[in-house]
Amino acid sequence: MGRNMQAMPNRLSDLATTGDRARFLAQAGGLEAFLKADGSGPLVTLPLAEALVLGLMRQGVTKYLAIFGHGSTSLAEVLRFYEAAGLVHCWQFRNEVEMAHAATALSWVYGEVPAVVTSIGPGALQALSASLVASSNGVGVYHLYGDETTHGEGYNMQQVPKPAQGVFSQISSLMGASYTLHSPGGLRDGLRKGASSVFHPWRPGPFYLNLPINTQEAPVTLRLDALPLRPAFPTLAPADDRALAIAARTIAGTERVAIKVGGGARKAASAVRRLAEAAGAAVVLSPGSVGVLPDAHPQNLHVGGSKGSISGNWAMEEAELLVVIGSRAVCQADCSGIGWPRVRRVINLNADPVDVQHYNATTALPGDAKVVADRLAALLEGMQRPEAKDDWLAAAAVKKAEWLAFRASRAAGPALVDPFWQRPVMTQPQAIAAADAWCRQAGVLKFFDAGDVQANGFQLVQDDSPFQTFTESGASYMGFAVSALLSQGLAANGNYGVAFTGDGSFMMNPQVLIDAVAHGVHGTILLFDNRRMAAISSLQEAQFGVNWRTHDGVEVDYLSLARAVKGVATFDGGTSPSELTEALTRAQAHPGLSLVHVPVYFGPDPAGGMGSYGQWNVGNWCADVQARYAETLI
Repeated sequence: MGRNMQAMPNRLSDLATTGDRARFLAQAGGLEAFLKADGSGPLVTLPLAEALVLGLMRQGVTKYLAIFGHGSTSLAEVLRFYEAAGLVHCWQFRNEVEMAHAATALSWVYGEVPAVVTSIGPGALQALSASLVASSNGVGVYHLYGDETTHGEGYNMQQVPKPAQGVFSQISSLMGASYTLHSPGGLRDGLRKGASSVFHPWRPGPFYLNLPINTQEAPVTLRLDALPLRPAFPTLAPADDRALAIAARTIAGTERVAIKVGGGARKAASAVRRLAEAAGAAVVLSPGSVGVLPDAHPQNLHVGGSKGSISGNWAMEEAELLVVIGSRAVCQADCSGIGWPRVRRVINLNADPVDVQHYNATTALPGDAKVVADRLAALLEGMQRPEAKDDWLAAAAVKKAEWLAFRASRAAGPALVDPFWQRPVMTQPQAIAAADAWCRQAGVLKFFDAGDVQANGFQLVQDDSPFQTFTESGASYMGFAVSALLSQGLAANGNYGVAFTGDGSFMMNPQVLIDAVAHGVHGTILLFDNRRMAAISSLQEAQFGVNWRTHDGVEVDYLSLARAVKGVATFDGGTSPSELTEALTRAQAHPGLSLVHVPVYFGPDPAGGMGSYGQWNVGNWCADVQARYAETLI
């Protein structure tokens, strides 16, 4: 027994292989437990790829979504040993776009920041493309790309064929923060910069860590407790009440106040409500902030913008003072800059020092939205509220009632005869409203794919709190919603979800059918089939009176397609809301992935959609929008 005890190394630095080190750390209770017990131990020498895995582990990143290639075999070997020891988990996928979307959803929905792993070349370019979702929506994800060697011995297979240094680093740095581990000694700096991006306090985003093939195996000597931890940022707000007092007096003295709620306000819902009520303001939502104010709240005027709503766009047209909370003022949210024609003053609550000054005539209130909104509301609550504000809210109530009546009529309308289906089928408003009601009653997540489904969806959903619906309106990336379902199978405590998708978006990532089974996903793909890209068809018809090359008429049996994957259950969604809700109930009862197919109407009948209520600088509307922008003060 004594000889065995002496033969067993009792220090990590004494171990020669990755497998031995992984097992040693597992027996110690994990990396952090080991560091607490032996954090001041000797220097450790190990391959750079292994040190990277340990560095990410220090930041809480232990989940890897991977499609390995010739540029990532060394990293794969490290992950193999560390997964066997129970320290990390790695899942393989069939498409890098799908994989990057799943990683984004894992971070966005569940707060579990993962790492995406690909090789150089087409795989990395696909993952990079899909990372636009994380970048646009402010979601932290690590992207690890195997890269060309540092020796310059000649072209590496799949690298960008250009005689220049670090070309892929140049490409990835255009999308966000990027770092190349050109030498092992750069690891700590790379991880520090990565943490600052992925865990940024108000605008996290993807971080691209390029791993040259030859440096992954190169040895690095370091103290493990010197690997950067996940940063903790204090909450920021104005140092005093001077700017807040100016804002409060301005709000109190203005009759027609509108609050535009952006995605940055989703974690400040209670403060937004308090501020809205204290200010006597009409609240206009963005597609991604639905639920920040309960649907039935009298001051919730619903979505405003290029698509918008009757009530939301009325508030934008009539408001004299704009209070912006957590919004980047993207083109469709403020009608390409012309959505607030009567506004003369802006009060902007935003943590970002650039976004907070987006509009002219702004009183900037930089800092955490919840803290700042609460402080501003407290000042307003101590001020007398002019009676004229009641007239503004009364007029808003009339417009809200008009929108609710219209929304209900479209949701309850009759089935329409579709020219392709040659029979009566549900409209998208009917089907989406029925599915939304079912999801809210069942308490399940909703994911919306880009296109007509998304546009009708954010006009129809009736959420009472944020994060019930995830709609990828930042980049409108087709295929995100179905891919996001995969996050349920990767999360520590995954929630059942329904992906609202069109036939066009679904076919961007149909391999989800296979990967969902492989990873034990419990969720439903709700496929609205009108055999076209309806959002663009509608736009073409609105602009030019005809749609062209946005449909092909090819018949696809999506139920048979899904049924071909063993483990996927399929259901016909029928032609009525009752049939659809029955299908959704049956789908949820299936323990794995389900697909519910719903034929939907596309045609000239306006009841087929929810309509548009704003402007947008696109197509042949550009001249008119730009002419109006020239007259806009803010």
